[in-house]
Amino acid sequence: MESHLLVRRAALERAARDAPATPAMAAALRGGAVAVIAEVKRRSPSKGVINAGLSADRQAAAYVAGGARAISVLTESEHFGGRAEDLVAVRGAVRIPLLKKDFHVHTVQLVEARALGAAAVLLIARALPPAELLRLAAEAHALGLEVLAEVRDARELDVAARSGAAMIGVNNRDLETLAIDAATSERLLPLLPREVVAVAESGVSTAEDVRRMAAAGADAVLVGSSISSAADPASAVARLAKVERVRAR
Repeated sequence: MESHLLVRRAALERAARDAPATPAMAAALRGGAVAVIAEVKRRSPSKGVINAGLSADRQAAAYVAGGARAISVLTESEHFGGRAEDLVAVRGAVRIPLLKKDFHVHTVQLVEARALGAAAVLLIARALPPAELLRLAAEAHALGLEVLAEVRDARELDVAARSGAAMIGVNNRDLETLAIDAATSERLLPLLPREVVAVAESGVSTAEDVRRMAAAGADAVLVGSSISSAADPASAVARLAKVERVRAR
């Protein structure tokens, strides 16, 4: 088994070295309107099945038509119904930056992200000891990946700020209870360093939700369930993509 893993890692490292440059994600999220990071999601632990038959590439193309500025792709199969091939398919279908949004806890997962064509990876502060988050962020940067560091309290925010992450996301969902509280973003987004892209995650499904996050200081929102389940995903994204950003630079 160990030999098999070593062979797989070597193959991923070769693919990562040969992977073409990707569009910069943080730069794509800056602008007049609050940017929408649109997520390709078939199911989730909190909602169960969302869209079991979703075609990753067609869904991503619809998101781009609606004005999404980045695409989030879940490749974990058991809880989210994703697969690595989804990221490859989306990379072939759109030209905007892709976020590999999984529980990244090992360097080889970062190598895989680069090999598959991701521009950025998610690192969840709640899932990693501080020193490990800092180490993985450095590994990601060395691979040419940007980092979206996810936080839920001020202590985690401090670690994320020290990681050099270009983007910091505040998750309104409690990962232990799965409950959503938009006040989490309202409390933490104003504390983010000005130089990072501030992202509100979870609990966003309407333009009013986006306006609330913008008022709290969000430069971008990450939206998954509501647009993945929409009959017309392009229109669903378009309704969210026209809210002016409030946060000053």
